[in-house]
Amino acid sequence: MPHDNARRGFLRHSIAIVPVAALSSAGCTQQTPTASAVPPPAEATAAPSTPYSPSFFSAPEWAFVQAAVARLIPADDTVPGAIEAGVPEFIDRQMDAAFGHAALWYMQGPFVESPPEFGYQGKLPPRDVYRAGIEACDAYCKRTFEGKAFAQLDTGQQDQVLKGLESGEVALDGISATTFFGFLLQNTKEGYLSDPIHGGNKNAAAWKMIGFPGARADFADWVGRPGVAYPLPPVSISGPQG
Repeated sequence: MPHDNARRGFLRHSIAIVPVAALSSAGCTQQTPTASAVPPPAEATAAPSTPYSPSFFSAPEWAFVQAAVARLIPADDTVPGAIEAGVPEFIDRQMDAAFGHAALWYMQGPFVESPPEFGYQGKLPPRDVYRAGIEACDAYCKRTFEGKAFAQLDTGQQDQVLKGLESGEVALDGISATTFFGFLLQNTKEGYLSDPIHGGNKNAAAWKMIGFPGARADFADWVGRPGVAYPLPPVSISGPQG
């Protein structure tokens, strides 16, 4: 159907944007500033018996993250959206990993306005950008929508706010709206397309949808068969995903 084709096209395009390390390995966003910052793989991939409980985000922040990613990648009748894929869990876990702490980035001054091609030049690590951005966005929403926080808005209003953040038309107190939205969109894509071992892409649903085989070690039998659909299910670092 046209909607499904648009979804597939968006995600295929996102593959070119999301770092390969986020798709099939721990990568630099999963290295931690301390040995205990991320649970071991066995614990991370075990089927949870209870809903995920965030370790970084507060209850209001968690409500914002869930509402925002649900609008960035909504569910439809054919594939799960960001919520069903576990994207909020992925983002929460990133906040206590090297990415959230900017542990592998150069974070010394001077801090000056720079073109996007120079990369992030701010003084705050991503976890602090999220914290400041969510607080400022909820404050903006309460001023604009009769005291309602972002998570309390209807979906049309939420889309309006997200578009304003992306374009910079929504001004946030103390934080760049475009920087905040940039991290949110980047991490939503990463969580949706990541190896399931990191908390997102539950059951490798996104990989199955776009035909990505995952972390399979041997493709020699398929090198000379262009255009032939790959029949095997995707493989996570932790093993087959159905």
